Amino acid sequence: MGIGNGPLSILLASGSPRRRALLADLDWRFEWTAPRVDESPLPGEAPEALCERLARLKAEAPEVGEGVLVLAADTIVVVDGRVLGKPADLGESRNMLARLQGRRHEVLTGVALRWSGRMASAVERTEVCFRPLTPGEVAAYAATGEGMDKAGSYAIQGRGALLVSGIDGDYFNVVGLPLCRLGMLLESVGLSLERLWSRL
Repeated sequence: MGIGNGPLSILLASGSPRRRALLADLDWRFEWTAPRVDESPLPGEAPEALCERLARLKAEAPEVGEGVLVLAADTIVVVDGRVLGKPADLGESRNMLARLQGRRHEVLTGVALRWSGRMASAVERTEVCFRPLTPGEVAAYAATGEGMDKAGSYAIQGRGALLVSGIDGDYFNVVGLPLCRLGMLLESVGLSLERLWSRL
């Protein structure tokens, strides 16, 4: 099925302001919604499988008309094989940061696209290294509240950048939406970039 000639309708199935900002930086016109899905891991589910499954669930959740491109994503932080989600309170935020300080961890983002009866998904992986932090530095950053709605309890695009000594992989993945992977997924559902840009 072709993409037609009119403007492409895009729905971001995510409540994340970081993802909205990234799409706005691409000069995309889009609407957004925050689908409610059960984010509990299945018994024995690997982190990579978890974030991809959640991204697909979020992409499938909205009821949309024919020809609407639905984009969803789910980001998790993994250290020692353990998934770190969003902290429930300030104490958990401090504990997460203390666990991450002075060492490497992985950020995984599952991305899913739904368009014209097709679904495509993939997982992007980025390795992040934190510099060593004192307990006072951990407490001070946690107290800013910046990480309270973010996996791993930090924001690399904000004050949390002062904690990160290096990354290996896609920076935008750590923010919450791997843009290069998104471009490849668009191709896989039949939306080549040259055709997509002519519709935005």
